[in-house]
Amino acid sequence: MDLIITLLLLALDIFLWLIIFTVVISWLVAFDVLNTRNRWVYKICDWLNRLTNPVVMRVRRYVPPIGGIDLTPMVIILGIWLLQTLLVNLL
Repeated sequence: MDLIITLLLLALDIFLWLIIFTVVISWLVAFDVLNTRNRWVYKICDWLNRLTNPVVMRVRRYVPPIGGIDLTPMVIILGIWLLQTLLVNLL
C-alpha cells in the first residue's frame, strides 16, 4: 500500500511541475519572449498542452476567468496540494 501511495505522490508531483511549466511558457509566449514559430518552442508548447489540457479543460468548465485572468492552474495546484496532503496522512 505504501508503494502505491508513494507512486501516486510522485505522479502528482510530476503533474504539478508540468502545470507550472505550462503556465510559465504560456506567459513567455504571451510577452513575446518565446516565439511559437520556432519549431522547438512549438513542439514543447504542444507537448505540454497535450499532457495538461485534459485536466485543465475539465476544471476550466467550473472556474470562469476573473477579470481576464485564468485561475484554473491555481485551482489545479491547490487540488494537487490537497491530494498530496491527504495521501501523506494515509501513510
